[in-house]
Amino acid sequence: MLTWPALTLTPVAAPLRGRVVLPGSKSITNRALLLAGLAAGTSHLTGALKSDDTLHMAEALRQMGVGVSEPDDTSFIVTGSGRLAAPAMPVFLGNAGTATRFLTAAAANIQGAVTITGDAHMQRRPIKPLLDALAQIGVETEAPTGCPPVLVHGNGGIPGGTVTVDAGLSSQYVSALLMAAAGARTATIVALKGASIGARGYVDLTLAAMRRFGASVTETRPGAWRIEPTGYHATDFAIEPDASAATYLWAAEVLTAGHIDLGLEAASFTQPDAAAHALIAQFPRLPQVIEGSQMQDAIPTLAVLAAFNETAVRFVGIANLRVKECDRIAALATELNRIRPGLTQEEGDDLIVHGDPTLAGQHRPAAIHTYADHRIAMAFALAGLKIGGITIQDPGCVAKTFPNYWNVLGSLGIGLSQN
Repeated sequence: MLTWPALTLTPVAAPLRGRVVLPGSKSITNRALLLAGLAAGTSHLTGALKSDDTLHMAEALRQMGVGVSEPDDTSFIVTGSGRLAAPAMPVFLGNAGTATRFLTAAAANIQGAVTITGDAHMQRRPIKPLLDALAQIGVETEAPTGCPPVLVHGNGGIPGGTVTVDAGLSSQYVSALLMAAAGARTATIVALKGASIGARGYVDLTLAAMRRFGASVTETRPGAWRIEPTGYHATDFAIEPDASAATYLWAAEVLTAGHIDLGLEAASFTQPDAAAHALIAQFPRLPQVIEGSQMQDAIPTLAVLAAFNETAVRFVGIANLRVKECDRIAALATELNRIRPGLTQEEGDDLIVHGDPTLAGQHRPAAIHTYADHRIAMAFALAGLKIGGITIQDPGCVAKTFPNYWNVLGSLGIGLSQN
């Protein structure tokens, strides 16, 4: 893990060219780890991401009686009994939102009390909509702040029945319920409360993974799913590369008029952030309005890219970014304005970036505060490709999802200096 307190990028003078091996998808890795842990038998997960978030999930499963080994840098071997056991100690998950939400629901099928907790950042991230949904089907939980830590009083199995969930803040609440429901005592119907959902594409990733591990799940109507109490069976699962990570390389490619071979065409990804590729390809004439609700993790990339666009870009549908690892709307506005005052502004939950192509080639020293947020660090590195003096503070925070990020940039010929 990178331990430098800060690093400064040297702007590139030529198109970036090279081949990059992307890390595995964090979203898919954590789904596959949980489902393999809930399954009876041994599953082999290949192409997996090894990062802070996924290693927290793996360790939590070990605490819950699952065998998890790591034969190489991109594989897990997971052996489960078909049920999780109550851990002897609280389960600490750092700032891993997927692991925290998913395991909170899964813990409802455990016999005994389970405490799910995380770091100071995770303890500010809301989980109450998920707890409210669990309460509808008889699962008792305690979370006085509406955020972790959460105490789940497991009764050995969710009773089943019908549950409605408010997914306006995060689709992870839906995914958590869907995955846990296959271990319920009877069939469960999970339905959206209203039409709002964080990013529907991630629910589709969940459903595909569940079916690979043997679940029987049917969409009975738009926004409602019936899950049979089948449990899961072990399987071998190949995890696709991370589309969110790809966005940084796609943006670096267009910013420098280069070509970076990722070994996979954008159309081959199943993750929703891959939709950003079509927008990035339009640079330096990005759309005047970008609706970001269905590709939330790509918005930091697009916002930094928009700083060099020919015209202003308004990002809408991004209110959920306020409850990610940090308030990403405020962070993007603050740090872009640190590079050049007036470069961006917030209007309600919209973000407006006033594109300025003349920034390229300028020397504008700016120490970018990353808020312990991997996506802020990786996105603002893009600014350092074109502007002199860009320094990224706490660069090691990229270990959350892309531990090798700075080495990847270095392999493409980007100069990085320790501060």
